Amino acid sequence: QVQLVESGGGLVQPGGSLRLSCAASTSIFNIAVMGWYRQAPGMERELVARISGGITEYAESVKGRFTMSKDNGRDNQKTFFYLQMYNLKPEDTARYYCYSEGSRQFRGRTFWGQGTQVTVSS
Repeated sequence: QVQLVESGGGLVQPGGSLRLSCAASTSIFNIAVMGWYRQAPGMERELVARISGGITEYAESVKGRFTMSKDNGRDNQKTFFYLQMYNLKPEDTARYYCYSEGSRQFRGRTFWGQGTQVTVSS
């Protein structure tokens, strides 16, 4: 089992910035895909960004404003990935979830964090 824990959400004014973090309880070598989804009330969950095979993809709505990055944890026991969000808009308001698709012994399994709320409002 891989545990994912998000942090960094909050309330921000339009035009502001936030950085979300996700800590995965496994080595980066056990992760095939990592990414972020978001879900606003009454809406379907949508992919925001993901890293797969060294390629980073973004939803059209966040291109140029959001940047996803990753970092190996010390001793390769954990993996950290981040979503840096700039120029936030009210329509970015949602609960943000990190997820990972496993490789090696976790192949075929998908893991989710509990989510962190981002609210963009003046």
